[in-house]
Amino acid sequence: MHVEPIRWRGDALELLDQRLLPRTIHYVTCRTAHEVADAIRDMVVRGAPAIGVTAAFGLALAAQRGDDIPAAAAELRASRPTAINLGWAIDRMLRAGDFTAEAERMFIEDIEANKRIGKYGAELLGQTSTVLTHCNAGALATAGYGTALGVIRAAVEGGKSVAVFADETRPYLQGARLTAWELQQDGIDVTLITDNMAGHFFQQGKFDAVIVGADRIAANGDTANKIGTYTVAVLANAHGVPFYIAAPVSTIDPLCADGSAIPIEERSASEVTSIGGVEIAPEGVRVRHPAFDVTPARLITAIITDRGVLRPPYGEAIAGVMR
Repeated sequence: MHVEPIRWRGDALELLDQRLLPRTIHYVTCRTAHEVADAIRDMVVRGAPAIGVTAAFGLALAAQRGDDIPAAAAELRASRPTAINLGWAIDRMLRAGDFTAEAERMFIEDIEANKRIGKYGAELLGQTSTVLTHCNAGALATAGYGTALGVIRAAVEGGKSVAVFADETRPYLQGARLTAWELQQDGIDVTLITDNMAGHFFQQGKFDAVIVGADRIAANGDTANKIGTYTVAVLANAHGVPFYIAAPVSTIDPLCADGSAIPIEERSASEVTSIGGVEIAPEGVRVRHPAFDVTPARLITAIITDRGVLRPPYGEAIAGVMR
């Protein structure tokens, strides 16, 4: 990946502004936990692992400034409700003695975890494969390398021929703006499609696998990911195509029994009614905007983690890996 999504400068955090990609490469500089929380809330940075690492550096900034740590932790924790990595990272930081060292350690660990996910996941792909992905679970959604896209990177690095179809991922267009751009940067074969084209290509037998990321995985394997993921899982199941989740163990919430307990963030109506600042819907129309949906465990072929590939029954597999 040629552009770093997260850059730590010792006394400031620089975040690649993903709202402006792919047209503009610009970094937002954060010097306080409040500024970091704003960046997470406003989607300057996004993706569960990246949010967790970013929040960790936010607390490191608060500690350096002598700010109120419990207040900073509470503000960061409230910035995005669905991604479990956010709370996991904050809890880990609060147990640490040296906040800066711990945040730096988490940054390095995330990249290493992604590469292990890539290694395990690459073994599931054939020598020649076409993979569908939804949203962006690449280097931009992590500290670097990526989860779902990390699997694809590792397969390509291992000599396999992998072509990727990327759903555009309405309404925020993470697939169109981020995944397509990121794969282009690495010279990986990528084709962009609109979300409602996926069924056509499944019907044509185009896909050998689906690989997506996750924002929270319940103890039974139910998985929350970007809105539209459930639709893709249903299509994959109907056409006999393996559907894989790629995520670090830190994305598993062992206290969440099943998907019904996962909080689903509702975002601004304006993200649905406009694209790039251009209004596309009638003024005053009623809008719903759940940012995530939940894919039931029964539709998931395997969960690729940094500790290995988990298969059904997920309750047992997850309990074993969390020991």
